[in-house]
Amino acid sequence: MNPLLVIMLILLVVSGLGLIVFILLHSGKGTGISDMIASSVYSTQTGTSIVEKNLDRITIIFAIVFLVSLIVLMIIYPHGTISAS
Repeated sequence: MNPLLVIMLILLVVSGLGLIVFILLHSGKGTGISDMIASSVYSTQTGTSIVEKNLDRITIIFAIVFLVSLIVLMIIYPHGTISAS
C-alpha cells in the first residue's frame, strides 16, 4: 500500500472517531454527556464557558481534518483506483 494512502486513511478514521466523541460531549438543550461527566466545571448562569468554547474549537479542528483528508482521498484515489495488492 502507498504510504500516503495509509496516512490519509488513519487521519480519516481518527478524525471521524474524534468527531463522534466530541459531538457527544456537547451539551444540548437539556443535559448532555458533558454535564454528567464534569457537572461541577460548567456554570449554568454564564452561558458558554471556557470549557465549552474549547470543546467547540476541538470539534471544528476534527471536522476540518476529516473533510480535508476525505477530499485528498477523493482527488488522489478516484473511485475504483485502489487495488488490493
